[in-house]
Amino acid sequence: MLQPLKRLLDRKNRGIGVEITPERINIAQLRSSERGYQLTTFSSLEVPEEIFEEGQIADVTALAELLKQALSAKKLKVTKVATAVPTRDSISRIISVPAELDDQELREVVINQEANLCLPYPREEVDLDYLKLGYFEDEDGIEKVQVLLVATKREVTDTYLEVFQQAGLETDVLEINSFALLRTVREQLRQFGSLEAAVLVDIEFDNTEIAILVEGVPQFNRTVPIGTYQLQSALSRAMNLPTSRNTEFLQEFSIPEPGNNLPKGMAVLQRMLGELSDEIRRSIDFYLSQSEGIEIAQLLLAGPGGGIEKLDDFFTQRLEFAAASVDPVAALSLQTEEEIPKAKRSGLGTVIGLGLREINS
Repeated sequence: MLQPLKRLLDRKNRGIGVEITPERINIAQLRSSERGYQLTTFSSLEVPEEIFEEGQIADVTALAELLKQALSAKKLKVTKVATAVPTRDSISRIISVPAELDDQELREVVINQEANLCLPYPREEVDLDYLKLGYFEDEDGIEKVQVLLVATKREVTDTYLEVFQQAGLETDVLEINSFALLRTVREQLRQFGSLEAAVLVDIEFDNTEIAILVEGVPQFNRTVPIGTYQLQSALSRAMNLPTSRNTEFLQEFSIPEPGNNLPKGMAVLQRMLGELSDEIRRSIDFYLSQSEGIEIAQLLLAGPGGGIEKLDDFFTQRLEFAAASVDPVAALSLQTEEEIPKAKRSGLGTVIGLGLREINS
């Protein structure tokens, strides 16, 4: 029987946010006060290579034990968590349906009709949810409602749920990584108008997620197989250094201005970033070719790779669109017990977004 993604678009508030990536487990607990948000607990634990294979969880039991260790190290005694599955393992579509449908009819149309048309695999193999976005009149003057449909293969969601179950935790919220990240940057997105698109470039461990947003809603998504691991591996090989899964090494570098006399390592890094910028350009060009009257307002760089020094300048020059790194601490006026280095802040967007779902008032 088809089941919805568990509270994908719910707004319950309790527990902690847990982000699982092939490189790290990130944990965040936030609290709301009169002064704003406070990050009361943050933890990041490296994930051994053998736990993931080709970006997918391969050893559920080992990952659950690692999660328990991370919680124990911070003396966190919680039972409920908000977490997310990778954006690349999900599909999101905006569909339009007649506005006169009541809630039951809308569910029937979205789940039993539109989902079959949108999904590249059988409906019974997915978990899905949907959200009404707003009303509009089509070119024939008929009132319709836009609906955001989100689906993930059930084997993916089941694996993530099993990790938390084995760790003795209840998954209070299971959503998509990009939704958590959007929650963190929503105030920044509000500065753009209805005809202005923001391009969210989330440079993760083994891939980059490109999302084009209008009024905070994803209109286009694409995954590119270039992440911090690929960037660091290429840089290490060029410098005759051993490769490592710990990509913090990248944050020790600043992207130089293009030139002919760059050190070999920098030249290789620039070439790979050039390939990534070309993929971003292709994504933008494709979206704009399908969207009349929309202009690109800004690139927002997130993820562990988003904080590489002067990467925003590199993309601004290469793509001719203003680019800026996401800084959740500044964007949310987040109070922290310990200073978080600026280079690491862009990598916290997703886990902080998950923590926002679980604030204990």
